[in-house]
Amino acid sequence: MNDEIATSAEALENDVLPKIKEVHTTDQNCPSTSDLPKAMKKSVSKKSPAQWAYERIILYIQNFEKQLDSDHEVGLGFVGGDAGVMKIEGLGYFDPDIVTYYGTNGAGAKTQLIQHVSQLNVMLVSSPKKVDQAEPNRIGFQLATALERDEDAST
Repeated sequence: MNDEIATSAEALENDVLPKIKEVHTTDQNCPSTSDLPKAMKKSVSKKSPAQWAYERIILYIQNFEKQLDSDHEVGLGFVGGDAGVMKIEGLGYFDPDIVTYYGTNGAGAKTQLIQHVSQLNVMLVSSPKKVDQAEPNRIGFQLATALERDEDAST
């Protein structure tokens, strides 16, 4: 508890702003509200469930990529089926409630997952980058950059 006094408006605003809390058994690079892009610091009540899920997934992908070495990229593991792992090459949403992942599977086939936000289960997996590829692709950085461009364009 602190001695900071908030106006009623500030208290209401703080109640709808994003909050993050994580505890791990080891030192990990955990996302925090101070790391959030401008677009994610807006009131959650002004966003569709799809947009809000999309933005948070970007944050988790970026955080996961910070923990990878230069020989690995982020992949998406599927739960409850034999679909395997998808190398994430794109992420999107369709208001009000659909999140879509684009990529390739282990055999190199184009893959797309369309998921309702109420069924959201995402397992990020470390996947080796292609042998002939100099640097790993960091999709999280690209997604966050696009999110900031969108935010700047709307203001």
